Amino acid sequence: MTDTTTPASFQGEADAPGPKSGIPRGRMALLFTVMMVIAAGNTAMQSVMPSIGSALGVDDVWISLAYTWSALLWVICAPFWARRSDQRGRKAMMALGMTGFIVSMGLCGLFLWFGLVGMLSAFWTLLLFAVARSLFGGFGSAAPPAVQAYVASRTARSERTQALSLIASSFGVGTVIGPALAPLLVFPFLGIGLTGPFITFTLVAVFALAVLKLRLPDDEPQFSARGRTFDAPYANGSGGAPADRHYDDDDDDDDEDSDQNNVSYSVGTKASTQPASGPLAQPDKLRWLDPRIRPWVIAGLGSGHAQAMVLGISGFLVLDRLGLRGTPAEGTGPVGIVLMVGALATLLAQWGLIPRFNMGPRFSTLLGTAIAGAGVVVLGAGQQLHTIAFGYAIASLGFGLTRPGTTAGTSLAVTRSEQGQASGIVASVAGASYVFAPALGVGLYNWHPEFSFTLIVAICAAVFVLGWISLQPDSELIRDKRQS
Repeated sequence: MTDTTTPASFQGEADAPGPKSGIPRGRMALLFTVMMVIAAGNTAMQSVMPSIGSALGVDDVWISLAYTWSALLWVICAPFWARRSDQRGRKAMMALGMTGFIVSMGLCGLFLWFGLVGMLSAFWTLLLFAVARSLFGGFGSAAPPAVQAYVASRTARSERTQALSLIASSFGVGTVIGPALAPLLVFPFLGIGLTGPFITFTLVAVFALAVLKLRLPDDEPQFSARGRTFDAPYANGSGGAPADRHYDDDDDDDDEDSDQNNVSYSVGTKASTQPASGPLAQPDKLRWLDPRIRPWVIAGLGSGHAQAMVLGISGFLVLDRLGLRGTPAEGTGPVGIVLMVGALATLLAQWGLIPRFNMGPRFSTLLGTAIAGAGVVVLGAGQQLHTIAFGYAIASLGFGLTRPGTTAGTSLAVTRSEQGQASGIVASVAGASYVFAPALGVGLYNWHPEFSFTLIVAICAAVFVLGWISLQPDSELIRDKRQS
């Protein structure tokens, strides 16, 4: 069946269409690669930055603060680029995002190399690094929403959720690949050392951008299909959980034939659809403190800040507990292992446990918060690599359950016409968690390690208690969703 949402210029191509998408397989692989490279590059950078900070002789908190401005810019700019893609075209925004990633990654590596070889002081190195990193938050954020919109506007409604889930999963795959490759990219020649991952992923991204330019046809969007704005790839498995589609209880396949006239606004649910022409009933502005979503927003903010603090602390914890502060280059391997097992645990939760055990949003959120708190206890007590990795994996498994729970709970708590606003709030909540929380966690860890872990566990406990009291039962959410 020909996909009626695909412009005529894209019909009848040599590429065979994928089994579940109106987009040819080769093109889907290209879009998947674009997202995976961005996520892998960023998590590879996270693997080496604790060691770079130790080599530069700066306090750990300054390394974490160097990400703050970039994270804030991502939260602000990603929705803007999502809207811009409707006007300028998806391919143009993908290319802009990849260019932002390339320039940012290349300059970050260059400035860090200047600092490591003594050409710049530690102060100027980190300042220039933060400036270069802001290019990623400001311009790199153009690529993910454009990729999602490209897929959303070219797949039939019955196929769209699976296609979008595949694209979202590219971030999760990237968070596994990045830490796995980072230790292998610390080259001992030409003075490259710890900046090897920056150079490598810059070159890989240049190649991906060239293929994107050559292989993806120019597009003129026929209608808006923005979808949910992706989160910055700081957390393991960030970017949206493929398992979110499991929470779709809105049985509306009977509308499939009219899909070419619809606008879709979500990754995880078959959410709001409105006619592209004619008068639209605009819902009131959805606010964070709306009583329907307030408990889910609080749970998302609490668990998100806890996860961000754990992520910020983990690399420095490995260096301290394994006695690698004096030989920072040797720390990239252990840090990469810890981040990699955490990413795998997150994917296990989102791709395996949630759909396998039919978890609802409330159950997933509460269970995940409890597991995450237990994992943080093990992580804080760990003295060997095995124990640290095990604790981090348990915590990541818990956060991997909590994140899709709060996302789906927010979606199910509102009407179909409010899904676009709800998904924007979800993305903002996730992004806001990574603005100050990592630096706060590292600062508290340097001041008193036990206090930092106690605070994180206390946040998890508070989210669990408040969620137990205030989160709407899964049975009510599903019933209300079907009636909305």
